[in-house]
Amino acid sequence: MWVATTELPASASHPFYGRLNQLLSEHRFDDFAEAQCAGFYAKTMGRPGLAPGIYFRLLLVGYFEGLDSERGIAWRAADSLTLRDFLGLALSEAPPDHSTISRTRRLIDLETHRAMFTWVLQRLAEVGLVKGKTIAVDATTLEANAALRSIVRRDTGEGYQEFLTKLAQASGIETPTREDLARIDRKRKKKGSNKDWKNPHDPDAKITKMKNGRTHLAHKAEHAVDLDTGAIVEVTIQDANAGDTTTMTSTMIGAAEQVDTVVGRSPAEFVGDKGYHSNERLEDLDAIGLRSYVSEPKRGRRRWRGKAAARAAVYANRRRIRGTRGKRLLRRRGEYLERTFAHTYDTGGMRRTHLRRHANILKRALIHVSGFNLGLMMRRLLGVGTPRGLQGRSAVLIALLLSVWHLIAAIITVPRAQHRTSGRPTAILTCYGFM
Repeated sequence: MWVATTELPASASHPFYGRLNQLLSEHRFDDFAEAQCAGFYAKTMGRPGLAPGIYFRLLLVGYFEGLDSERGIAWRAADSLTLRDFLGLALSEAPPDHSTISRTRRLIDLETHRAMFTWVLQRLAEVGLVKGKTIAVDATTLEANAALRSIVRRDTGEGYQEFLTKLAQASGIETPTREDLARIDRKRKKKGSNKDWKNPHDPDAKITKMKNGRTHLAHKAEHAVDLDTGAIVEVTIQDANAGDTTTMTSTMIGAAEQVDTVVGRSPAEFVGDKGYHSNERLEDLDAIGLRSYVSEPKRGRRRWRGKAAARAAVYANRRRIRGTRGKRLLRRRGEYLERTFAHTYDTGGMRRTHLRRHANILKRALIHVSGFNLGLMMRRLLGVGTPRGLQGRSAVLIALLLSVWHLIAAIITVPRAQHRTSGRPTAILTCYGFM
């Protein structure tokens, strides 16, 4: 017995994904993706590959659904009729498995992923969501897909357990127990130096302290955000042990290139926290014509003999951050930058990455932050930036209707003489949240 798939009942498309698909179709997203990826697909050899439009949509699903792995993305696509509709898959078509997604990511180079990120920024610029005047930079740590127990010494290649065993035997303990090894490790100084240790499976992962206080192998993700709109204009993946004043250069260069591409101007202001404050960086920003608004750490009395240029840059930055505009920009920096980290990595599912090497992680991060930027456009169109934002909307509507009903009832029951008293209608409107 055969049943035509066209006769099977189909569920209604999710309003968020349906509107997002409409937005992508209006701007010919699939045509652009296929043109960018044409060189990675053979015409006559091999099995049919994963279409570029479907591949990039799958990575967007990872952001909007908060899925941390490609296995999770593949499972969710196979399980949901809504996502099948978003991907353009019929009921008779099998969704791609995780190995197909992984292989497609490895074959498509980093520059193509960056081109897709730039395409999304151009769509934001068309609706006025990229200004490019004031750029703020901040960084966060991503837990690496590597365990500390697997690190080896750079000079000899021996593992951590073997190294501790040799130290115990050198101290006179012939057959050390786990308690002996733990005691020796606890007393040893500088035991987690990146100069001495590395992970053999992911050399890019560096030993660092996470925000929750744990020591782990990690990577550093740095965002450049347009403070006028909240759009992410650049993202880079750096060594976790690299200082902010070291990594900000490449991030700001990339941000300036993206802003120049999408809006045709150069950034005029740089905003950062105290981790980005140094004499050299403030001098560099002043030399290229960028006004700096960088929080200054407490360093006590400073000596400026022979450092006239550094003194002028530091004092000018200090004067700006103490002004009204400087304080407002620093408050906005904390709000907008932390929001991007919360959306892309905490609820977006990339706080712990399942990929290795900076290039692979950056490919996923570029499409991830593209999803965040698309969410800004969707928030303007629908009022919400993620599919989960539609949850509870019916309850909000009912509460609003009840508030209007009680407001009308309160106005009707107020005596006519009280209507003429000043402030009574305003008080009622304020009570019900309308003013």
